[in-house]
Amino acid sequence: MLTVNNLSVQFGKRILFDEVNTTFTHGNIYGVIGANGAGKSTFLKVISGDIDPTSGHIHLEPGKRMSVLNQNHNMFDEHTVLETVLMGNKVLYAVKKEMDELYLDYNDANADRIGELQVQFEEMNGWNADSDAAAMLSNLGINEEYHYTLMSDMEGKMKVRVLLAQALFGNPDLLIMDEPTNDLDFETIAWLENFLANYENTVIVVSHDRHFLDAVCTHISDIDFGKINHYSGNYTFWYESSQLAAKQRAQQNKKAEEKKQELEEFIRRFSANVAKSKQATSRKKMISKLNISEIKPSSRRYPAIIFDQDREAGDQILNVENLSASVDGELLFKDVDLNMAKGDKIVLFSKDSRATTAFYEILNGNQKADSGTFDWGITTNQAYLPAENHSFFENDLTLVDWLRQYAKTEEERDEVFIRGFLGKMIFSGEEALKTSRVLSGGEKVRCMLSRMMMERANVLMLDEPTNHLDLESITAFNNSLKNFKGSVIFTTHDHEFAQTVGNRIVELTPNGVIDRYMTFDEYLDDEKIQEQRKKMYNL
Repeated sequence: MLTVNNLSVQFGKRILFDEVNTTFTHGNIYGVIGANGAGKSTFLKVISGDIDPTSGHIHLEPGKRMSVLNQNHNMFDEHTVLETVLMGNKVLYAVKKEMDELYLDYNDANADRIGELQVQFEEMNGWNADSDAAAMLSNLGINEEYHYTLMSDMEGKMKVRVLLAQALFGNPDLLIMDEPTNDLDFETIAWLENFLANYENTVIVVSHDRHFLDAVCTHISDIDFGKINHYSGNYTFWYESSQLAAKQRAQQNKKAEEKKQELEEFIRRFSANVAKSKQATSRKKMISKLNISEIKPSSRRYPAIIFDQDREAGDQILNVENLSASVDGELLFKDVDLNMAKGDKIVLFSKDSRATTAFYEILNGNQKADSGTFDWGITTNQAYLPAENHSFFENDLTLVDWLRQYAKTEEERDEVFIRGFLGKMIFSGEEALKTSRVLSGGEKVRCMLSRMMMERANVLMLDEPTNHLDLESITAFNNSLKNFKGSVIFTTHDHEFAQTVGNRIVELTPNGVIDRYMTFDEYLDDEKIQEQRKKMYNL
């Protein structure tokens, strides 16, 4: 389907790719992963022709159509929503446009040309194009009333969905997508997962969403040391198998035959679990290709995110009564009653992210509620990771001095201790002397997590904790919260995070609260709850 020959990409002295040779085969879905800065998005831009490589070339099989999820949200502002989707199939759209123009000036001279175009149009199933595009839009949550709206009049999150429909339209042979789940709600992501899991053609996708990568990928394409290696399996298989391989590498005394048996047993267990899952088509394809010869240790570094408690909390964690909040006269949530018990790990959830953020800000004393009260248990101490952390970094402190602000003891103020702490969070050597103003989004979140760990709280509040983090940090963070013995209340767009950490779901709506002890998947799959949600948002 797509062949990459001797591809090198260099920016100044920095070499991103060094003579890469690889093939992407028909019918497979490749999830491209790599540390931040490894070149994932650059690679997609090279494949799609947006960036020229330094040397080497990309070869797409003749006659095959490539479609790319457009990142420029304003490119189609002068077109209607439906027309924007149709433009995803460039050949079909060009034929349709020429036909429409000739019809306006119909005469004997252009009748033959119209006839030729009609044949082409029919061969491409063009007469159903409008209804196919409309169905795609509706599946992505864009109702018919918006189909003839100009793109310039659509809000940002809706434009993202239109561009996704454009990329998927007309069944392209090769689909290229960079972070397709950004700005989508869980229901739309679930639809996309099902769509791609049953997709017959080739997909190359970059995503930080592990649930999405697990649901759709038949292969993981790992960018490391300037090369790209394909591994059969989804993200969880790649992560767990590479961890097992790294552990085996350290076991010098274990016989090769024992190691082989351990890997084979791992594949058997993994395949049995996957076989039970919903997205059967791509999963079956994936399981059939798993092979112990492909399992290799990874060179990835995972931050040591470990939350300890100074003391264990008593049974009473948090009591909230009749809490309501609004912004600029618009109601965010009302009459929230919540009794948080020891060991609760609550997924705080709302269709309006302003509601969840306001809830955290009220609990942390940064914002006043319209009405209601809350009381923390006397044995609790809390740590909070806000969604917006800009104000913490408006200074010229080095990372060592920045973190020292939050030290509680003389030992913690010591430079050796702080450097060791930062080293575990992947700030080693000179990086610990960076000033806080120059940090990237992901580095700032790792600093905020370091600050939280030093607080040794028994209640954690996390507002969109995975924003800006790479897959390694998200995975380490997720594992840490699963093992945390205290209580957690968190809001996330990361499905895997919500499903594996949460044991209680609390959804804030303008008309009250839905509160259930269950997993996140159970909550989304419960038809009665879905009916209740619709009512509470539309009252």
